[in-house]
Amino acid sequence: STSCPSLSLSLSFRTAFSPHYFLLRPIPSDSLPLVELKEDPDPLFDPKERDFNETELRGALGEFDARYLSVFPPNLEGYANNEDPQDVQQKPSGMVPKEIRAVDFDAHLGKKLKANKKLKRRLQQWLWAYSFCPIVYTWTDLGTRFWPRYVRAGSCLNKRSCSVPEGMQCRPANSAHLTVLRWRCVHRKGGLKCAWIPVQYPIITDCKCSCGS
Repeated sequence: STSCPSLSLSLSFRTAFSPHYFLLRPIPSDSLPLVELKEDPDPLFDPKERDFNETELRGALGEFDARYLSVFPPNLEGYANNEDPQDVQQKPSGMVPKEIRAVDFDAHLGKKLKANKKLKRRLQQWLWAYSFCPIVYTWTDLGTRFWPRYVRAGSCLNKRSCSVPEGMQCRPANSAHLTVLRWRCVHRKGGLKCAWIPVQYPIITDCKCSCGS
């Protein structure tokens, strides 16, 4: 296992993902071990045009969060890998976290370079920006057997280490579940019976700078 650097944020990583009771497609993350759903390729199991009554589907779905769900392909022309341009450039905002405010810069700078309030504030802002872990959202096409078909899923940006010295990485720290409808077919007496059923789809909602397991 990788040891944490000494001058870094003391951020604990809690696995916030509950056991998954529905098998869904994996989303772009290294910490959500979803099992690949093995769909029967037979188009017999696909919903027909008459099965896409939006009024009925919205009623069955309940809450429709347009920030994360889309019936139609999102317009992301000119952006690589379906990245949402609204979330590519994220910066920290609000109050500096208490973990950063608690860092003793004097102990690391030495007596000759004792940090005054202005320098300490600048160092805190720099460390906060350096250790900030944004979420990069991508629109995922779940296929014709899901409604809404497009889900905006997140992953933690990991282009470099987020700590000083290096060693820690941005990792998922929290998640939420979106409700989507899945077209499910079963063989019954009298033939094939199909219906839309609600399933839970997990997405990352927060990333933190933390040690590897």
